Amino acid sequence: QVQLVESGGGLVQAGGSLRLSCAASGSTFSINTMGWYRQAPGKQRELVASISSGGITNYTDSVKGRFAISGDNAKNTVYLQMNSLKPEDTAVYYCLSRVRIGSLLGLYDYWGQGTQVTVSS
Repeated sequence: QVQLVESGGGLVQAGGSLRLSCAASGSTFSINTMGWYRQAPGKQRELVASISSGGITNYTDSVKGRFAISGDNAKNTVYLQMNSLKPEDTAVYYCLSRVRIGSLLGLYDYWGQGTQVTVSS
């Protein structure tokens, strides 16, 4: 079992910045990928950014050049630095950790509880 603890959401004016953190804990797991998803009211959850254990990153087009994802493998923690925030970035942001558990085959997904990001115009 893997637990994820998110922090860093809040209210910010357009053009401002926020930094989200997500720490994974548990026993006998290794991280394959960690990422951030978001879900705005009335919309589907969408991938914002992801990072592999090898440091390969992926971003949705709408945040390229504004958001940066990074990871600390030693701490099993992923960060999302969000700059030049826009009102359309308002959503609940969820952390995803895709892991291997012990000797089990396959990858398993664990989600954080979500953190609200609100950008005012």
